[in-house]
Amino acid sequence: MRLILELLRPYRWLVAGIFAVLCVQIAMGLAAPWPLKVVLDSVVGDHPLPPWLHGLLQPILGGESRMHIAGLAAIMVIVIAVIAAIATYVANYLTETVGQKVGNDLRTRAYHHLQQLSLSYFDTHRVGPILSTLTDDVDTIQDFASASTLGIATDLLTIVGMLGLMLYLQWDFTLVALAVAPLLLLFVSRIRKAVKAATHEVRRRESDIVAVAEEGLQSIRVVKAFDREAHQENQLAIAGQQAVDAALNARRVKSVVSPIVAVVVAACTALVLWRGSALILAGAMTAGTLTVFISYLASFFKPVQDLAKLTNTIAMAAVGVERVAALLEAETGIVEKPDAVEPERIKGAVRFEKVAFSYDGAKPVLRDVTFDVAPGQLVGIVGHTGSGKSSLVSLIPRFYDPSMGSVSIDGVDLRDYKLHELRQQIGYVLQDTVLFRGTVRDNIAFGRPDATHEEIVEAAKLANAHEFISDMPQGYDSAVGERGMTLSGGQRQRIGIARALIRNSPILILDEPTAALDAQSEHLVMSALERLMSDRTVITIAHRLSTIRDADKIVVLEEGRVVEEGTHQELLERDGRYAELHRIQYEDETT
Repeated sequence: MRLILELLRPYRWLVAGIFAVLCVQIAMGLAAPWPLKVVLDSVVGDHPLPPWLHGLLQPILGGESRMHIAGLAAIMVIVIAVIAAIATYVANYLTETVGQKVGNDLRTRAYHHLQQLSLSYFDTHRVGPILSTLTDDVDTIQDFASASTLGIATDLLTIVGMLGLMLYLQWDFTLVALAVAPLLLLFVSRIRKAVKAATHEVRRRESDIVAVAEEGLQSIRVVKAFDREAHQENQLAIAGQQAVDAALNARRVKSVVSPIVAVVVAACTALVLWRGSALILAGAMTAGTLTVFISYLASFFKPVQDLAKLTNTIAMAAVGVERVAALLEAETGIVEKPDAVEPERIKGAVRFEKVAFSYDGAKPVLRDVTFDVAPGQLVGIVGHTGSGKSSLVSLIPRFYDPSMGSVSIDGVDLRDYKLHELRQQIGYVLQDTVLFRGTVRDNIAFGRPDATHEEIVEAAKLANAHEFISDMPQGYDSAVGERGMTLSGGQRQRIGIARALIRNSPILILDEPTAALDAQSEHLVMSALERLMSDRTVITIAHRLSTIRDADKIVVLEEGRVVEEGTHQELLERDGRYAELHRIQYEDETT
């Protein structure tokens, strides 16, 4: 409720308007049975009209006969219906407005929080359930805010109004409703916990379906390459059957509520009908009063029935709120100090000092790593798979923080810099450049959104990408397709280099940018990289040792430790781990 009230706060005047219109709507609902009471008591029976109604007969209908009274009752029916219809329309529209705005605000807020989370969160959480929370759970909360809350508010206000009128009409009959209602509410409250648990399981199983489908579709090339379509279909079928079982179990729990409430309501109505008939025969009650009271009695228990039917909706909304709240409460991991400083144009001196790092706090990935990178140097990081190369460079932009030790730039610990401004001064070219939905122009300008067309073209030329971009149907306005899969690996890499060029960052991180390319693409990419690396501090993870032959320094990692450090020639002369890697790779290339 705290989260929902916080979301509703900006729209409190709309909510106040909804409440006012609901009061009118409920007043008309309470007035609806009274024209029938007028007919039964004053047209069929001989009871006089209340003075305020009798005063309307002559001015409106020009007479006071029984048919004039019936005409007044008919006019009352129409007036009540028209006012109720207008109030219902306004209430529905305003409630939908609030629901849509709350849903949009919540989704935007959740996505903003996701963007602030460190990579460690995404290392331990699957994308499928996250997407399910952003879509299905937010939609559930939005539907609840725009539809269910209106019904609940109407029911609660109706109970208050009816209690007053029922006590006025026949106080002893009202005690029957008051005696039974708490028992029904207690029953609904107890069953709600079981419904909520069952609904939680349904949502978890539905998230599994999203996760399986998303994983299979994102990896469709691998699935087809290994002829595993049947396996993926079986995985989805298993997840789907588990969701079906969970949904049926939830339905079994929910289905108990409504029949029990209906039987209790019928018993109360039967008691009132029997006792009321006796009072009419004794002349202590009019038929119209009994009719209105039974109408109110059925309507009095209707909110309880509605709440029973809404148990599923309330449980789903509660589960949705819990899942969204869990996402919003996830720790960002990377915390910016209140007194963090904004770096000026950094020179590019990087220092690792006794750095240790672990993803899970138990198994160390880096141990006691110490080395320096001077401004403008090209430094290669080499080592076997799993030696900690990617983890090492991920500490520079503070994707993670070291468990021990420190990483500094220009003599300042990274934790003392403002995070956004720090990352603006670091460029990246990864092993497989990811392109986003949009045009070639959009993807190059992703590195600097305010870049002009001329700057984008110049960056593409320097990256050896202008020629193939110009040959595309719409040139720089050509769509790149899902994740850029319509382009070759070499073309994607060159767009990635153009993206890094236009950013003009003093520090550049390269993560094996040519590892997956053929010889021709590698030549074009390396030519572009040479321009990109000029006058920058470059730290590159190298798979092919030939790409770092001219590096100012090479750092060799093994099991998270720096075991060697020096130039290509120095390390070969030492005949240590680097020389061994070089021999193995040279033999593989000549074989």
